[in-house]
Amino acid sequence: MPSDFSVIEGAYLRDILDQPRALDETLAGLEVPKTLHQLAVRLQEGKFKTVVLTGMGSSFHALHPLNIELVNHGFTAMMVETSELLHYRSRLFDPKTLIVAVSQSGQSAEVVRLLEINRGKSSVIAITNTPGSPLAERADVTILSQAGQEFSVSCKTYVTALMALQWFGAVVCKRDLQRTRQELETAGSAVRDYLGHWKEHVHDLAQMLKGTRHLFLVGRGASLAAVGTGALIVKESDHFHAEGMSSAAFRHGPFEMLSDETFVLVFAGEHKTRDLNQRLFEDVREERGRAELVSEGAASPSCALPSAPRFIHSILEILPVQMVTLALAAQAGREPGRFELASKVTTKE
Repeated sequence: MPSDFSVIEGAYLRDILDQPRALDETLAGLEVPKTLHQLAVRLQEGKFKTVVLTGMGSSFHALHPLNIELVNHGFTAMMVETSELLHYRSRLFDPKTLIVAVSQSGQSAEVVRLLEINRGKSSVIAITNTPGSPLAERADVTILSQAGQEFSVSCKTYVTALMALQWFGAVVCKRDLQRTRQELETAGSAVRDYLGHWKEHVHDLAQMLKGTRHLFLVGRGASLAAVGTGALIVKESDHFHAEGMSSAAFRHGPFEMLSDETFVLVFAGEHKTRDLNQRLFEDVREERGRAELVSEGAASPSCALPSAPRFIHSILEILPVQMVTLALAAQAGREPGRFELASKVTTKE
């Protein structure tokens, strides 16, 4: 691994290091406009039959924590990729459906098509980083993140979208908004503390990942956000194949791939399934696979999440994966996050 880190010190790294600022500014802009309050009341009164959570890529994966919260609160909620919604679930465009659409650009091909097909049938709540975009302009309510311009791979737009979605969940599930804001206030400083040691994290992970050919990210519940987004950004950043799935699904087949060339990043996650994830971590190591556990108090500092309210763990869980993308790039001697075939905004479906 290079000692000077110059190969990875580009625009993508600057975006990663800008995440604390982005989180702080996003929190400062969160409020409850009148229309959001009205839609929340209609949902609480049962006026909406279904809540459809939709997005593509990391915007889709970011919806996992909200989906769990809404279902546990008694709402009928479902996650549907925007393209699948357009072509195979179009009957969901209905006045009794509330759509929560996440798109960093607010102008990707799928979200523009969603707006054309919907044409006011369903109420739409937008989570986007781009004011003035088609989604921001045509949604019934827009909750803006304040990530600013992003070079390529989603990092600060992802964590700020998570924060905006957590705020929305607090509003519709009638959580104490003052306490919610206090907990969200800890996110920026927690991320700042972790990133203050980014060089050490990258160095440690580069050593751990030597000889890896097969990279798996596994978890349960809200951790599926980091699992899905993590595998995606590894592929985008490094041209290195990674697969994200639930911890349970990993035992149904991929477990057979364990070898000294397989590395499994296991997210400890919520208390209710933490023992199951811990057991998988131990089993992987017993069967010649290599693994690390992402949790508070993890043995490896690069995988140890800062101590923070459970409410913001979905924001923190992506940080070790971001370090993985830098470590793999350093090993390969290439700039991470520079697109060669894709583009920041996907304009073709």
